[in-house]
Amino acid sequence: MGITVRYRESRDKWIVTETHNGKRHQCSFEGTKEGKRQADEYAAARQAAVNDARFNGEVMGRQLRRTFLEGVERWIDEYDVTSQVKAIKPVVAYMGPNVMLGIESVDKARQMAKDLRQKGRSQSTINNHIQVVKRVLNLAYKEWEWISQPLGDKLKKPNPKNERHVYLTEGDLRRLLQAIPDSRGDDKKVIALAAVTGLRQGELLSLDPSNVSGGRIILRPNQTKSGKARVVPVPLDAQEWLRDLPFKSAHYTIRHTFETARAAIGRKDLRFHDLRHSYASLLAQAGESMTRVRDLLGHSSLLVTSRYTHMFDRDLDGIGARLPKLGEIVSDQPIIVRH
Repeated sequence: MGITVRYRESRDKWIVTETHNGKRHQCSFEGTKEGKRQADEYAAARQAAVNDARFNGEVMGRQLRRTFLEGVERWIDEYDVTSQVKAIKPVVAYMGPNVMLGIESVDKARQMAKDLRQKGRSQSTINNHIQVVKRVLNLAYKEWEWISQPLGDKLKKPNPKNERHVYLTEGDLRRLLQAIPDSRGDDKKVIALAAVTGLRQGELLSLDPSNVSGGRIILRPNQTKSGKARVVPVPLDAQEWLRDLPFKSAHYTIRHTFETARAAIGRKDLRFHDLRHSYASLLAQAGESMTRVRDLLGHSSLLVTSRYTHMFDRDLDGIGARLPKLGEIVSDQPIIVRH
């Protein structure tokens, strides 16, 4: 790359020429002393701009390097991140304002996971933090074209060992809902819908009438944790609750309502997210396949859904009983011994 200033007598012009990777750009000025001064100033300004661009990663068409914080801000601006606010805040605080989008973000995220592990945080919590970084990196690559490589794939989220799973039976759910007074109507509907749709709390609070069609909830990409659209059927008796969208509930009102109800039935161990696990359990009991459960829960892969594998093993013996009985035919055949 170079920037030169020269006088072209045939045109009586001062020419500033900038070259980079075989490409050339020229700007001309009058062939006077004033024109020479302007040409020199322009060349100096361009050289300063090129030096600054080199530092920031933008040289003649190369993409400007962005910070991780810029990515988070754009993500929050373009998507509903309600369900991930609790993880976004500590991740932003850890990453800081100066970490660049790219391999620097990957390295910082790995160090964050290591630090959280040393502090004794659960693998689920660590995964939630890592997911924030993965989401920003994936958007930066797939949608915004801020980076040229799919760096989000470099961050792994190991399956939690001894992950806490609590599954509520239909009886448990009935008792929980009966403990919620009608005066907490919208909160009650949100809690009930979480149990019969598996939607996350943030997804439920983001719903409006446009999300409902033909007895189904249709989540748009900007409403889901994975950034993918999802369609979830709603039981017939629960569809009338959707007429009240959007719900007037908020995270703090739902928390108060849920905690009061769980105390009333003597189940202080329950968490709101257990409703989502219970939905998966109810689907498995109803005979749904693991791939169907994956799609309804909005999991990124079957690996995530595999945490519920034990539920799908319950009827394995029953499968054997339903297969054709061929034992008698095989036993009736003479055994031929070849020498």
